[in-house]
Amino acid sequence: MCFVCTANICRSPMAASVFRARVREAGLSHRVEVDSAGTGGWFEGEGADLRTVAVLARNGYEDEHTARQFRPEWFAERDLVVALDEGHLLALRRLARGPVEVEKVRLLRSFDPGAAEDEMDVPDPYYGGIERFQLCLDLIEAAATGLMDEVRGRLAEEPGNGDGADPL
Repeated sequence: MCFVCTANICRSPMAASVFRARVREAGLSHRVEVDSAGTGGWFEGEGADLRTVAVLARNGYEDEHTARQFRPEWFAERDLVVALDEGHLLALRRLARGPVEVEKVRLLRSFDPGAAEDEMDVPDPYYGGIERFQLCLDLIEAAATGLMDEVRGRLAEEPGNGDGADPL
């Protein structure tokens, strides 16, 4: 699974850290691989924004991140590509090389049962203060439970049912 935002320094590394923690808590690290990328490569090779790192640390999450740009060939290696806003969703669908790959792309907040249909984006915090980064984390955490339910459902449908099958 790959979380995707614009530059891969704020929202997507935050989502990957949160979801990686949820996967570990569920004992599914051997079945679910979590990473992140950006639609652009402006910060490739760099760490997450310092405000992202601060909010993650303040909330007990690890920061294991190096920015990179999403590549179309990655669709073949991932079962789910999670966009952080509508712009990322559209960009990823344009990169997809057919309907199977298009179906792999979902908006993160679509997994949050409390999200209003007209508020599906996790807003970009980059030009704001630390409080905007905390808001992003709150929105990501709210969607993580529904996303974990989706992942569990997909894993239950796979051959092998948790006994060493390939990771999601």
